Amino acid sequence: MPQSAERVLDHAPLFCEPEYRKMFARKKLKFECPHSKKAVSAQREFTETWEYREKNLAREALVVNPAKACQPLGAVFAAAGFERTMSFVHGSQGCVAYYRSHLSRHFKEPSSAVSSSMTEDAAVFGGLKNMVDGLANTYKLYDPKMIAASTTCMAEVIGDDLRGFIENAKNEGSVPVDFDVPFAHTPAFVGSHVDGYDSMVKGILENFWKSTERVPTPALVNIIPGFDGFCVGNNREIKHLLDTMGVTYVFVQDASDQFDTPSDGEYRMYDGGTKIEDVKAAKHAEATISLQHYNTRKTLDYCREIGQTTASFHYPLGIGGTDELLMKISELSKREIPETIDRERGRLIDAIADSQSWLHGKKYGIYGDPDFVYSMARFVMETGGEPTHCLSTNGTAAWEAEMKELLASSPFGEGAQVWAGKDLWAMRSLLFTEPVDLLIGNSYGKYLERDTGTPLVRLTFPVFDRHHHHRFPLMGYQGGLRLLTDILDKIFDRLDQETMELGVTDYSYDLTR
Repeated sequence: MPQSAERVLDHAPLFCEPEYRKMFARKKLKFECPHSKKAVSAQREFTETWEYREKNLAREALVVNPAKACQPLGAVFAAAGFERTMSFVHGSQGCVAYYRSHLSRHFKEPSSAVSSSMTEDAAVFGGLKNMVDGLANTYKLYDPKMIAASTTCMAEVIGDDLRGFIENAKNEGSVPVDFDVPFAHTPAFVGSHVDGYDSMVKGILENFWKSTERVPTPALVNIIPGFDGFCVGNNREIKHLLDTMGVTYVFVQDASDQFDTPSDGEYRMYDGGTKIEDVKAAKHAEATISLQHYNTRKTLDYCREIGQTTASFHYPLGIGGTDELLMKISELSKREIPETIDRERGRLIDAIADSQSWLHGKKYGIYGDPDFVYSMARFVMETGGEPTHCLSTNGTAAWEAEMKELLASSPFGEGAQVWAGKDLWAMRSLLFTEPVDLLIGNSYGKYLERDTGTPLVRLTFPVFDRHHHHRFPLMGYQGGLRLLTDILDKIFDRLDQETMELGVTDYSYDLTR
């Protein structure tokens, strides 16, 4: 065998060795009972047709590779954005392992969360004992300032009541009576991670705001970023813009430091996050702004109920999206937008103009969360591109209507189609029947890239198979420059691949593009 102590191979080259190829072929023949190559080829060809597309898009009872995650993942991410907060998930250990691994694989950082370790007996008799013991262990072992509790499918199906369970746990001495344990019910079988994020942020705000009187502070603005796999770069970019404008603000749910801890010899289970005192002070803000509308619908409703002015955006990136955000912040904070930010805007416009000949008329398939797809479609049209397929598995009818209004506002959106509630298997049919130049989404699109040959630009959560993308912003004018560069790099990489054959196409294998 090629693997030995003197010659250690990574699995990618290892499984290409002749021995492994023979082993895989033998296993397939003996144990998989495969159809003939002719039959497989015929079926594959059928799945690339318009006839199959119509059957595929008509699916209602089956979801194949949805572009979303479940509610508790959003709740765990939300909790990570607050000072010394441990996420406590009332459910099984396996579920929590998924949330932790999903976040760790994307951010390449440890993601801390604990479980009440519900098993079969708890599923029958309820998980109160698990909650009592789990909160006690979490409080003693991890020394948090706050424990944020959420639920999984098991706890929701049997009807466990977090409010009552937490009160019982406090009465039994698991944690002090005055210790903060905000909670959110996050059933994983409905909604998605954006709903779990929304419920948890609302639960934390309610926990600190419910018993105090609001005394409005003029020009104080709250910023809620929403579920964002690029929060490390984005949050810092938004704060840079706010600081440059001189805005007084509270950045609610700031996970940028938690998922970007340094290697300096000290392990930080907790790092950064919105300070508890700032969360309390946020009640007195004049306004609350959400950077992602569909991530914060319940939270914004609650902010309006207590008397705050609210505004929401769709993942502000590019020129128009950033313009709208800054003008609204300027209006609410009574601060002018300084010339330094105007110059950042001008540089982005200049960069788009410099590359216009390569961007104009390019067709895109875009998938992901509702706010992300909206913002990317808008940015693509700013560059002269055509967002041909806009798909969001957790998109609503309201989102679909907003998307159609956006696309109708530009001639570049004329041929675009909006697909709310569809999955990546549906996107496969769309790419085969109406091909595009580029696909924009997360790492799961690499299988679409392999199947359809459509180049993938990884620009949203999760990105598992590339490193450190999340450390750089997508939002703001600086983020727009990074976005533009990623798209252009993919265009030029594909062009080089298509023009490098010696003596055949290499007459266009140009050094200067």
